[in-house]
Amino acid sequence: MRVVKFKLMEKNFSNMNPMERARYIAVVPQAISLPPAFSVWETVLMGRTPYLGFLGNASKHDEELVRESLNRVNALNFAERRVGELSGGEAQRILLARALCQSTPILLLDEPTSHLDLQYQVSLLELIRKLAKENNLAILVAMHDLNLAARYADRIAVMVAGKINAIGTPKEVLKPDLIANAYCLPVQVVKHPFLDIPMVLPDSK
Repeated sequence: MRVVKFKLMEKNFSNMNPMERARYIAVVPQAISLPPAFSVWETVLMGRTPYLGFLGNASKHDEELVRESLNRVNALNFAERRVGELSGGEAQRILLARALCQSTPILLLDEPTSHLDLQYQVSLLELIRKLAKENNLAILVAMHDLNLAARYADRIAVMVAGKINAIGTPKEVLKPDLIANAYCLPVQVVKHPFLDIPMVLPDSK
């Protein structure tokens, strides 16, 4: 394991303590690990932890941000439900709401669609793209589905053996040779029949 040092927005994140860093970067983890006995409201309020004082008391401003975050992910109507009662798609939206409630300029999402049916994958990625545009957020999503990435990402970085092998727009990056090398699988890249984006297909030859 190696420690990565980096600067962004003129900030040296490596020198920050976790609480300071949490004011700039919010993370939506891959595993749905939400406390089942907590309400949706309480869970999203946890996103305000980096800003709360020693006693951890939430202000009216914090509560308004919780309401706002739930509303942005269309989840305000089940704010009082227990997290343990939620479906996979609902739980992912709550994780996203909690991250939004942190009020950070950067969001990191690790495989946010991995446990979801196609319907919820599309609706979640549509929501993420909308939030990025409306709130001027920098959003980095780790995912394996190249066709979903091509549809929703402005730029794609392909990693091979832990290193970035290529970075650019979907058209620049999704090339047959590059993808075949990254996935150890021959592929064909064709134009989407309805959208001006590439589609990656396994080579059936």
